[in-house]
Parts: sequence; structure tokens; C-alpha cells
Amino acid sequence: MQPKVIITCAVTGNLTTRENHPGLPVTPEEIADACLEAADAGAAIAHIHVRDPETAKPSMELKHYREVVERIRAKNSALILNVTTGPGGRYHPSDENPAVAGPRTTLMRPEKRVEHITALKPDIATLDLNTMTFGNEVVINTPGNVKIMADLINEAGSKPELEVFDTGHIVLAQDLMKAGVLKSPAMFTIVTGVKYGFPSTTDVMATAARMLPRDAVWTGFGIGRMSFPMAMQAYLLGGHVRVGLEDNSYIAKGVLAKGNGELVERARDLIEKLGGQIAGPSEAREILGLAA
Repeated sequence: MQPKVIITCAVTGNLTTRENHPGLPVTPEEIADACLEAADAGAAIAHIHVRDPETAKPSMELKHYREVVERIRAKNSALILNVTTGPGGRYHPSDENPAVAGPRTTLMRPEKRVEHITALKPDIATLDLNTMTFGNEVVINTPGNVKIMADLINEAGSKPELEVFDTGHIVLAQDLMKAGVLKSPAMFTIVTGVKYGFPSTTDVMATAARMLPRDAVWTGFGIGRMSFPMAMQAYLLGGHVRVGLEDNSYIAKGVLAKGNGELVERARDLIEKLGGQIAGPSEAREILGLAA
């Protein structure tokens, strides 16, 4: 187990809605405040998506990302910011002709998916390696597009966070590392509980962790009711943990969490009860090889 455990808080995501949790942060101010609340509770990393403030739907608008980052940095210069590049990879085949994109398609050029990273240069940028069925759509991240995004993330000085949802995604990461596209030591996140990907079980998380490069730093998490069980499995297997309203709305069965801060507090309490210690932002930077 890690001597110091990094807690990441994923504060809003792009799939959770206010029907799931009425307090879901939506506006840039709410998202920034949620990140600061998570930091106060013990999170060293805030994982950031943005939304349209009027509709609450996922957004890729640079101005929203910029406002969130500026609001956080005005109050907290230490918190590690992990900004998503996930939106923009979804294909919805239309009912009449699957070769024609349906209305839920969000596919865009890889350069567009990382333009906010190039502009804002956050500490970390997610890099999804999954091509898989996701609901009634398909998420597409081809090796060529991943390479383009990885190159731009590296040029921005951000560290790629490699999100893997199945074993083939780890193999893709290994190939990209051999080709020099991805640098070592790499940062991985093992995502469990997404249908048609890794299930939320100890055996599967352990298998995924064993497949990673020996020098990788990794985080694991589950979604829904498996959020806390898989967070603790990640800790016990030698990884770091992630919680947040992107992944789970509840603090206990049938009881909505007060917010992201309460979810982080619960994760911290469980880790400390198991004998672990929480990494602060400066310690997390050292673990991840990030600039001070």
C-alpha cells in the first residue's frame, strides 16, 4: 500500500444530472467552489468537467474552463487541477442509417478536444484510451487521435492521465509508450463499473493493476454504490483513490451526499481507519512528478 494516498475528487462529470443530485455543481462558480470544498476536505487533485450554465448539459467551452481555473487559483494555488478531454468522442448511429451520425453524436477533431489544455496548461489532462459501447452510443478514441491529443498535452506541459476501462486500453497504452508517444512513469486511472468495461470486483482491479507498467502511478474507482468499496480496493492494492459526484451521489444507501466535500471526508476517514495517510498537494506533486 502507498505510504501516502492521493485522493482525487471528480466534482461534476458530464453524465450526472440534477435529477441524480440536486446540488450538482453546474456553473463555473459552483464547480470551482466544489473543487475548493473537496480540497479543504483532503483532496489533492480536482478532476474538472464544465457545463453550460443555462442548460447544465456538458460543455467544451474554453471560457467556462478558464473561469473555473481562475476562480480556483484565486483562492488555492496548491490544489492539483486535472482537466478532462473526454467530451467530443461519442458517436450515435442514427436509426435510419447507422453510417449517418445521430443527434447525440459529439465527435470532433482531436485538436479541438484539447484546445482548452493548450490554452490553460493545467497540471494534468485526462487522456481516455477507450473505444467501447457506452449506453446506446460508441465512444471512439482511435490510436491516431490519441497520439495527436497526447502530443498536444505534452507540448502544453500537462501530464496525461490515462483512463482505462478494459484490458485492451492498457495494451494500447503500452504500445504508445513503446512508440515514445507516452512518457514513463505514466499516470493511470482504472475505471470500473461502466457497463461493457471493467466490472467493479477485486479480481478485475487487481488484474488491471498487474498489467500496468511497474513504475506507473495509478488510481482506481467504481461508480454508483461501488464507489467506496472500489476506492478502498484501490488503496489496498497499492493505488490511489477517487470519489466525487461524477461517480456517485450517495453517502449511504438512500442518503444523498451533502456534496463533494462529504464524499472526500468519507474516503479520507476510511483510508485513515485502515492505517493510511493522505497526501497533501505538495506530496502528490512529488509522487506524480509534477512541477511545484
